[in-house]
Amino acid sequence: MIVIVGGILYLFHNGNDIPEDHIFRGEPADLRQVPGILNDTLALRGRGIIQLGILLLILTPVARVAFSVFAFWQQRDQFYIIVTLIVLLILVHGLLTTG
Repeated sequence: MIVIVGGILYLFHNGNDIPEDHIFRGEPADLRQVPGILNDTLALRGRGIIQLGILLLILTPVARVAFSVFAFWQQRDQFYIIVTLIVLLILVHGLLTTG
């Protein structure tokens, strides 16, 4: 839903622009980091809102694994705590490294 709202807002402001498909432009620097995404979202810029929606979609499974660690900790299941922590470390490492 967040991505749809961002897309509508983006099209409202940039819908009449002619795309330049022959020139590749990556994402602006402010949309490659969380603080920039949050700043663009608070400024109600469509691209920032779209990026926030995608970031939330990426963070959803990470949060689920983190909550699983807590659930296994409550059950005192050490094997699954270790396995889930390894999975969480792999997910976080994948998100934080660039390459």
